Amino acid sequence: MTATETHRVIDAVWRIESARLIAGLARIVRDIGVAEELAQDALVAALEQWPESGVPRIPGAWLMAVARHRAIDHLRRNKRIDYKHQELGRELAARQEEAVADLETAIDDDIGDDLLRLIFTACHPVLPAEARIALTLRLIGGLTTDEIARAFLVPEPTAAQRIVRAKRTLADKRVPFEVPRGDELSARLSSVLEVIYLIFNEGYSATAGDDWMRPALCEDALRLGRILAELAQQEPEVHGLVALMEIQASRSRARVGPSGEPVLLLEQNRALWDQLLIRRGLAALERAEKLGGARGPYVLQAAVAACHARARTAEETDWPRIAALYDELAQLKPSPIVELNRAVAVGMAFGPQAGLDLVEALTTEPLLQTYHLLPSVRGDLLAKVGRVDEARAEFRRAAALTRNSRERDLLLRRAAECGPL
Repeated sequence: MTATETHRVIDAVWRIESARLIAGLARIVRDIGVAEELAQDALVAALEQWPESGVPRIPGAWLMAVARHRAIDHLRRNKRIDYKHQELGRELAARQEEAVADLETAIDDDIGDDLLRLIFTACHPVLPAEARIALTLRLIGGLTTDEIARAFLVPEPTAAQRIVRAKRTLADKRVPFEVPRGDELSARLSSVLEVIYLIFNEGYSATAGDDWMRPALCEDALRLGRILAELAQQEPEVHGLVALMEIQASRSRARVGPSGEPVLLLEQNRALWDQLLIRRGLAALERAEKLGGARGPYVLQAAVAACHARARTAEETDWPRIAALYDELAQLKPSPIVELNRAVAVGMAFGPQAGLDLVEALTTEPLLQTYHLLPSVRGDLLAKVGRVDEARAEFRRAAALTRNSRERDLLLRRAAECGPL
C-alpha cells in the first residue's frame, strides 16, 4: 500500500472512529477540548507510523490504545501539578487517582452511552445555535474546520472561533458530560434534534450561495440522526426526525434539474424518488407511532412527508389530511412558519382563496418580514386566483429577499410567467 493510499485509509478510519474515540476519552478526562486533543494526538501517531508499519488489523482499537495512553499521561501529569498546588484540595487529587485506576475498564464500557453523552454535550443549550452546529459537525460528524466553513459559507477563522469558543464555554460553565435525566431530558433532547435538523435543512435548501442543495450536509445529518435513533430507541421524536429526513432526502435527485435549477415538489419526476429511503422513512415513522403517546412536532412533520411519499402522482396527494396534520402541529407548536405551511396545505385542499385568507393574516407578522417564502407563497396563491400583477410583485419581492442564487432565478422566472408589466 502506497503512502497516499494509507493516508486515504487513515482519513476514512478517522471519519468512522473519531466520534467514539472522543466520546470515550471525554468521559474520562471530563473535558471535550482535552479529549479532542488526545484523539488528534492518536491521529498524528497513525499518520506517522502507519505508512511504515502498515494499517493495523483493527484500526479503531489501535487509535483507542494510543489515545488511552495519552489520557493516562495527561491525568498523571495533572495529578503531579495538583500535588504542587495543595489549595486545590485532597478531593481533586483522589478523584484523579481514581480516574487513572479506572481508565482501563472505563474506556471499554458501552460506547453507545459515551456517544449519547457526547451528542447531548455538544448540543447543550448554553451554546448559541451556530456553535452547537459547528461543534456537533466537528466532534460527531468528523468534519474538518474547513469543511464546516465551506458548508455554511463562513470564513474558516469564523468556524474555528465558534468551535474554540464552544469548547471553552462548556469547560467554563462546567457542563457535565452526561445524558440528562427526568424533565431536563426532553428539553435537552429538543436541542439535539434541532441541531441535527438545522444541519439537514441547510443541506436540503441552502440558505445562500450558488447551490440549491448541499447533499453532503444532508448525509451528515442523516448519519447523526440514525446514530441517535440507535442510542435513544424509546424516544418517538428521534424516530420522527429520522423519518422526516429519510423521506425528504428521498426526493434529492428529483429536486434539482439538469442545470442545477430547483424543481418544486409538485413538478418533480417521482420516478426519481429513492424508494429505499422512503421505505426507511416510513419504517421509522411506524416505530415512532408504535411507541405511543402524543405525537410531537417531528412525528407530525414526518406524517406530512409520508403523505407526499405515498402519493404516486401530485394529484393523488391527500391535502385534506396534510392540512389536518398542520392544524395539529399549529396547536402543539404554534409559529408563523407553521401557519405559513398550513396556509399552503389549506390552499391545496380547499382552494387558493382559503389559503390566501390565512396568508394575509401573516403579512404583518414581524418574524416573517424578511422571510422570502412569505411573499413566495402569497405570490403563488395570488396567481391562482387571477391577481397576476400582485403575484408578479410578490415573486420579485421574494427574489430580492433570498440569498440563494438558484432560488432567486426560480422566483424571477415565476414573476416573468405572470406576464409583462
